[in-house]
Amino acid sequence: MSSPLVDDGASPPRDRVVLVVEDEWLIRMDIADAFEHAGWMVLEASSGEEAVALLADGACVALLVTDIRLGGPLTGWDVAEQWRAARPTIAVIYASANPAIEIRQVRDGVFMNKPTRTRELMAVADALWRSAERHA
Repeated sequence: MSSPLVDDGASPPRDRVVLVVEDEWLIRMDIADAFEHAGWMVLEASSGEEAVALLADGACVALLVTDIRLGGPLTGWDVAEQWRAARPTIAVIYASANPAIEIRQVRDGVFMNKPTRTRELMAVADALWRSAERHA
């Protein structure tokens, strides 16, 4: 799938494009399928490094859904920080199955415990999308 491109990082994307960052392929596939079924265009990354490479390639993403622990040098926190630096309007859903992970204050985002229910995930994604559209 080719990445949508954006002219500048200041404008929020008009299309419903989500980047799913998850190192466990089955979980990533389930999340991606749920978003596709809900009408979103989905980009996938299996590592923080892949997610940052998509940023460098100019991918235009409205929503970032990222696991916290990605099994590499970059965490979900790191990925979101780099995306936010380049695309301040991006909304973020952070997820983790580890209850011991420090839940940081999230700006314009939401923390969800895994496993997440599809209905809850889509409701949160919709709310973040609508909020971004109102502020565009």
